[in-house]
Amino acid sequence: MLRSDREVIRGRFCASWGSLLLLILVALPAFAGEEMPDAASPGARPACAAGAAEATARLVQSRYDGIRDLRADFEQVTRSASFAGEPLMDSAPRTGRVIFAKPGRMRWTYAAPGASVVVSDGRSLWIHDVEGATATRLEVTEGSLSGAALEFLLGEGNILEEFDVRATDCGAERVSLDLVPKRDASYERLGLVARTTTGDIEETSIVDLFGNHTEIRFHEIEVNRSPAADLFEFEVPEGVEFIDYAGSQAG
Repeated sequence: MLRSDREVIRGRFCASWGSLLLLILVALPAFAGEEMPDAASPGARPACAAGAAEATARLVQSRYDGIRDLRADFEQVTRSASFAGEPLMDSAPRTGRVIFAKPGRMRWTYAAPGASVVVSDGRSLWIHDVEGATATRLEVTEGSLSGAALEFLLGEGNILEEFDVRATDCGAERVSLDLVPKRDASYERLGLVARTTTGDIEETSIVDLFGNHTEIRFHEIEVNRSPAADLFEFEVPEGVEFIDYAGSQAG
């Protein structure tokens, strides 16, 4: 494969997974151990008091900082952008199991159809397409992931430092936040709906640079269970094509 072709493909991987990582790593550690309720009616848009955005962001940050690891079942839906004002097109939901541990470790197992595994040990990010029989490796660096995604992956992110934060809906129990990255990124914005009393996040979304909208919901959440270290290791299975964008061969 020509170098230019490799760079194009690598860029697509980085944009896709970098955006998803940021959505996951900002939102996932802050979730309560309850199934998320359905979103409130979009017609109800309570006014927000001055300082609501900063206060909510600080509450979410405090909740995030207090969690070492988390495991959950998840459902992911992507609404693809369309042309000429057509409605967004919903993909079929993808489901699976995720384990996340600071610093920099996670394992996503997507169920069939489209079975795949995404693993990070804090240094390398592996994407194993089970049905396509390929395994791709990326470095966990600012060159391969957005700066904010990297910092959250390493357990060092700060919402107010990384984002311009605006409160869009403010109710007695929930506040909706719109987060726009302060640095160049491979996504446009994040959305969070947080509980006003605890900072637990009930909904999360991300909009990429092409207008695609991804939501992830989590269920059966458990925190601080100290997962085994080998869950975040990956070896390329026999007979699987290895694609290395980390700049070196797998050892």
